Amino acid sequence: MEIDDNEEVQTVLARFKSDDGVALAGGLLDLPVNVTVEQLQLICNTLLNEDEPLPLAFYVNDVEIEKCLQPYLSLNKDFSASENVVDIIYQPQAIFKVRSVTRCTGELEGHTEAVLAVQFSPNGQLLASGSGDKTLRLWDIHTQTPYKTCLGHADNVLCVAWSPCGRKVASASENGKILLWNAEDGSQIGKPMIAHKKWITCLSWEPYHSNETCRFLVSSSKDTTLRIWDTVLGQTIRELNGHSMSVTCVKWGGRGLIYSSSQDRTIKVWKADDGKLCRSLEGHAHWVNSLALNVDYALRTAEFEITKKKNELESAKERAKRRYEAVGEEKLVSGSDDFTLILWKPETSKKPIERMSGHQQLINDVKFSPNGRLIASASFDKSIKLWDGNSGKFVGVLRGHVQRVYTIAWSADSRLLVSGSADSTLKVWNIKMKKLLHDLPGHADEVYAVDWAPSGDRVASGGKDKALRIWQN
Repeated sequence: MEIDDNEEVQTVLARFKSDDGVALAGGLLDLPVNVTVEQLQLICNTLLNEDEPLPLAFYVNDVEIEKCLQPYLSLNKDFSASENVVDIIYQPQAIFKVRSVTRCTGELEGHTEAVLAVQFSPNGQLLASGSGDKTLRLWDIHTQTPYKTCLGHADNVLCVAWSPCGRKVASASENGKILLWNAEDGSQIGKPMIAHKKWITCLSWEPYHSNETCRFLVSSSKDTTLRIWDTVLGQTIRELNGHSMSVTCVKWGGRGLIYSSSQDRTIKVWKADDGKLCRSLEGHAHWVNSLALNVDYALRTAEFEITKKKNELESAKERAKRRYEAVGEEKLVSGSDDFTLILWKPETSKKPIERMSGHQQLINDVKFSPNGRLIASASFDKSIKLWDGNSGKFVGVLRGHVQRVYTIAWSADSRLLVSGSADSTLKVWNIKMKKLLHDLPGHADEVYAVDWAPSGDRVASGGKDKALRIWQN
């Protein structure tokens, strides 16, 4: 920093802290108040002692520093540079910037009924879609052709879930059957997993860093139960009973806990190793529809670290564990028919961090951004709301849809969000500006499912018009 010898630059005592509040070694630093983001990058990376400098974002009081520190100090009228210490929160950023999708580059034809579920593989190179035509289809997204139609279900395919290793995909149907497929050739693996008495609402795999063979899977059902499956044996190894109504969503966390939401208005926390109930989280006044973890992206992509050069000495399991642990303590957010969301620390507490109100109708989908800093919620009130991922405080609202918003998906760099709606459009939102970036018409009816590839280069959507569409820049 070049300073005029005659100009006295005011300084401030500052310390760097990680997202989870751990102070960086180096203690208090005497920094010029006009220190720039680029200079903060150099200082922080030196203290972190990284082999390769990390691209970092910096925050003061949950507001991102865009150019230099000074304007953010003046936001706090009670702050005195001579008396107070400023905490600068640093957070690693994605190394690449995702370019917004702007146009439909292909309609993938084949499904003969509504497309109900779409999901990219962990590395973003394959796509699976489930439909009311009772099939699961696997697609080569580069040639935009189906390379396998997976037959075996006798009812609507409601759920699709890729294993974190990317070599298997599970599908579940309305008649309670789960099938497992080989991602390479689309062949069925093992025997059908049949035990649920009603339709299956959600599937979640055991995290890769817990079991790199990707052997175990948990399912939730309208029959009020959850089941943990050994996919090699094709058998239930544990049945989790405790909910009194339909189980709507399930998440397998990274430290041996399973989280389930239900129409009985509760969220339950279970131990995966013995199936015992740890605690019941209560606070919603109506059905709980959706759950999201701040570690969802790290667990989904596991070993496939698209944003950073691989350490060749690090095993895939070690890489998956490092990426999971870098997120910090698990946080859970729940969305409900009571128009509210609740943010929890489910590993340790039954007490909510924050109840988030503001929606005028039920909340159908909720997702943490990949970096865990923000939460997006989609509602039947036609809006998407943004919330702080640590505190649950309201951040902003995205308006533009003219019908119910069914589904949302984040870009891998947490800068963009795509939404699908009953108004037959997808919309891409700039999160920093909190404004509509691109309106994407093309579907002829309601959009039920949307996913943004972890590789960042494309979005897939499906809906009532039976069409599966790919969107790119």
